[in-house]
Amino acid sequence: MDNFQIETAQNISITQNVAGIGERILAYLIDGLIMVAYIVVMMMLMSGLNVSAGREWLFMSVILLPLLLYFLLWESLWKGRSPGKAALDLRVVKLDGSKPAFSNYLVRWLLRIVDITITSGSVAVVTILINGKGQRLGDLAAGTTVISEKARVGLDQTILVDVPENYRPVYPQVTMLSDKDVREIKEIYRNSLQSSNYRVIGSLSTKVSELLQVTPEEKPLQFIKTVLKDYSYYTQH
Repeated sequence: MDNFQIETAQNISITQNVAGIGERILAYLIDGLIMVAYIVVMMMLMSGLNVSAGREWLFMSVILLPLLLYFLLWESLWKGRSPGKAALDLRVVKLDGSKPAFSNYLVRWLLRIVDITITSGSVAVVTILINGKGQRLGDLAAGTTVISEKARVGLDQTILVDVPENYRPVYPQVTMLSDKDVREIKEIYRNSLQSSNYRVIGSLSTKVSELLQVTPEEKPLQFIKTVLKDYSYYTQH
């Protein structure tokens, strides 16, 4: 899984976890199976209803329309997800991490014809591999990408964070904090980051700096990350 760093309008740098090629292909296959199952069910229904030959074209149009609009409808109505993406914790977002508008979904859906349909996905795969931000042609045009929202494991589930061996703490005042304080800081930080609520991160930074009686020079997100690293450093030493 590739990552890339962006800076939001609030001057907060965040790292996006780009969905891997394998994950996106698997999500597409899951959606494909759902569409095949839909076709089978509808064909059986048409057969059971004994649709007359003169009206078959109308019935087929009703069947094909949801298939044609499958990805556009799901992603625009389900916050960037289709059933396949949801199964693998993937989501379509704008490059700044915010929710795309309908126009963004529409652009990437229209270019799906070139990316996937006509070229059997080869153009999409090549573009994603070259781009480095998980973007096929439709994403490039729409200013979107597909990210992975899979939960982290290991240190991310504790109050500790990974600290390099040569790390030098910046704020010794973090020793004033309790494990409960740090757990709450980390939880608020993670939840705000996942929901792209950068104002909360800014408020959290202000609150923590007041608590520690320090004046951070870093941006809010980096300051909180430093505080967590410093606490982990002193806890482990």
